[in-house]
Amino acid sequence: MRGIYLVTDQQACMGKPIESVVLDAIKAGISCVQLREKDTSTRLFLQRARILKSILKPAKVPLIINDRVDIALAVKADGVHLGQSDMPYEDARRLMGPEAIIGLSVETWKDVEEAERLDVNYLGVSPVFATPTKTDTKEPWGLEGLEKISNYSRHPLVAIGGLSLLNTQTVIKAGANAIAVVSAICSAKDPFAATQSLSKLYEQS
Repeated sequence: MRGIYLVTDQQACMGKPIESVVLDAIKAGISCVQLREKDTSTRLFLQRARILKSILKPAKVPLIINDRVDIALAVKADGVHLGQSDMPYEDARRLMGPEAIIGLSVETWKDVEEAERLDVNYLGVSPVFATPTKTDTKEPWGLEGLEKISNYSRHPLVAIGGLSLLNTQTVIKAGANAIAVVSAICSAKDPFAATQSLSKLYEQS
């Protein structure tokens, strides 16, 4: 897992359809898209996942479903991202199969230690900095925490939480393999330009 990883948020899109934001992000070189739907019905989540799958598949950009293994299976998504209160990794892997991308959020040092025995594809270091889009998480890791995880863990790290053009390079230098953003793309007036700028910064780092 590397590059710029878009996590969708309908509210953060400021009235823009998620589909148009994702299309712009694809054109600008996004590496992965996670569909996150915290406050919607299963049926609407499923419908949106199918639409994004149809957009992402031709571009060969992976679709990751947040939390919901059932949705991921229903639309044949490329993977699922699990939080600490979601389905255990072992069960998700059994259902999703060996080829699926499975990411796991780590919010405490205990989470990091326990993840070492799991064959997850990446760890979501959450949050690196305080952010209004993730209100149900523990204290931010900060750059020192991210670096500590990088020095300890065998897994690729996807950093998320308060990331933007202003701090992307320092986060990569602290050990992140990929940069996950929500508002930096979804809330941008020009999602294409925002994604392009983040991608350039990533490559320069």
